[in-house]
Amino acid sequence: MGAPSSPRVAIVTGAARGIGAATAQRLAADGFAVAVLDLEEAAAAGTREAIEVAGGTALAVGADVSDAAQVQAAVDRIAAELGPPVVLVNNAGVTRDNLLFRMTDDDWDVVVRVHLRGSFLMTRAAQKHMIDARWGRIVNLSSTSALGNRGQANYSTAKAGLQGFTKTLAVELGKFGVTANAIAPGFIVTEMTRATAARLGRDWAEYEAERAAAIPVNRAGRPEDIAHTVSFLVSEGAGFVSGQVIYVAGGPRT
Repeated sequence: MGAPSSPRVAIVTGAARGIGAATAQRLAADGFAVAVLDLEEAAAAGTREAIEVAGGTALAVGADVSDAAQVQAAVDRIAAELGPPVVLVNNAGVTRDNLLFRMTDDDWDVVVRVHLRGSFLMTRAAQKHMIDARWGRIVNLSSTSALGNRGQANYSTAKAGLQGFTKTLAVELGKFGVTANAIAPGFIVTEMTRATAARLGRDWAEYEAERAAAIPVNRAGRPEDIAHTVSFLVSEGAGFVSGQVIYVAGGPRT
């Protein structure tokens, strides 16, 4: 496929902060028009503004990714206002950590709904535009927690499920020029990991240093580390990479 006459459109969910915000800004710098999607449109405004100040094109969109009607309305709006989305980064996520015997039904349901149902609904809504274009890129955010992590039965299950979802998408959509890959971050400095330290009653600086010491590259990850990997996976040159899970964790795993 030749170069498009207008910017390709990318959707990044959970893009108000952290990995999502860094990814949205990187894709805008790469030349994509970016739909910055988060639960509340107002929360996504900061990322949209940062993209526009840097000379990029963005649209802030509010939607609950676990609600089918809101997802379809959001994708329809993006297609109408920015253009048909052909890149989707399923990044939206929440944590409700607890040991199994303390984990409530709601703790389980909320995490599975946002990560798994949310990624399913967003992908189902966006894939039509990719198939019509005969070109598309889907990136799902998994985690090293998919390998198992104490106190995260819900999160680990959801993140492992996203890996199977990714591989199935790659099989089903490959013939339409659509690739699907997953990124499994290790320890990344975000509001979510700071909240984990607080929940554990740990001083943040000590917690980060302890975690970094166990990572082969001897540092904690940053949202930009993930954004760079997304940038590669959605590029024209990554068209023969599909169905893969890339652990971006500073080593084989952490």
